[in-house]
Order: sequence, then C-alpha cells, then structure tokens
Amino acid sequence: MYEHISGKIIELNPAYLVLETNNIGYLIHISLHTYSLLEKKEQAHIFLHQIVREDAQLLFGFAEKAEREIFRLLITVSGIGANTARLMLSSITASEIKSAIRTDNINTLKAIKGIGLKTAQRVIIDLKDKIDKTEIEEEQVSLPKNKFGIEASSALVMLGFPKNKAEKVINDLLSKEQKISVEELVKKALKIL
Repeated sequence: MYEHISGKIIELNPAYLVLETNNIGYLIHISLHTYSLLEKKEQAHIFLHQIVREDAQLLFGFAEKAEREIFRLLITVSGIGANTARLMLSSITASEIKSAIRTDNINTLKAIKGIGLKTAQRVIIDLKDKIDKTEIEEEQVSLPKNKFGIEASSALVMLGFPKNKAEKVINDLLSKEQKISVEELVKKALKIL
C-alpha cells in the first residue's frame, strides 16, 4: 500500500488531481478540503489511501494526515464507502466530524448530503470508541467578531450550510477584510462554500 506521494500538480479540480512524479501521472481522488489547500500550488505532498477492487485500483489523497485518518475510520462503518467518506470530508472538516462523533451530534452528520439518520447513528456508535485514539485536533470555531459577520453567518446557516463551516469561512474573510458589507461577505462565502 502507498503511504504518500510528492510531485507536480498537472491538473486540479474539486474531485481529483493528477500528480506527476518520475514522469508518471497519478489520478488521485480528493475532497474539497484538500482541493482548497492545494489551490494555486504547483507542487504537492499528498497522503494516500489505496483501494483495490475487482474492476479498479483507486487512490484517495489528502493534504493532511488527520483527514486521511478520519477517512479510514469512516470507510470501516457499514454503508459508508470511499466516495461517501470523501463527500463527508468535503462537507465538513475532519475535526468537525470528530467533534460530532464525540458529542453524539447526529444533526451535524445528518446535515451532510446523502447521510440519513440511521447512517449518522451508525457512524457515532461504530466510531465513538475509536475516535479518541486519533490525533485529530478539534477546531474551536469562534463566533464572528462584528455585527456583519454574525448576520452573514446566520444567512449562510439559513441557506443550509453547517454553522461551524459558515462561521469559519466568515471569520477567514473578515480577517482579510474588515470593511465589508453583509451582502459582499455572503457572496464571497458562497463562492468558497
């Protein structure tokens, strides 16, 4: 099994990347989180998970070891395959998944497209004991500092985005630009989300 790979990014989109190393291009399936970390980079170091099936050999890549660790835990749950685990990691961060499992927060998991009540319950039951053994840091998302940030994150939550993710994006945008309207904040956040 492959552990990691480094090389030149030949092609990058939200679903996969093509990484060239030693004149060989590897197609690696990625999450939106990994995509956002690799955007505008020419070189990458990717942690890999290989899946060998009867009809295919697939590589799933992660910019962070913590994300791969959660991916590996998720695919051990009955009913969650590699693509569903990747979708989950595209919707919320590895630390948010860990936090949801530790606090029995079924609603956070159910908010992910394609994850129903039974699957969310199964994830929590199956992984509760295993999750504490991981080295994934749990993010503490602070509330947006100003009135515009609070209004913008509320608007994003009403549009169906997870609260933690909306607040994190708004905080990131506010750290770059303090003088921005609620409307502009929401527009920029929607492009990111």
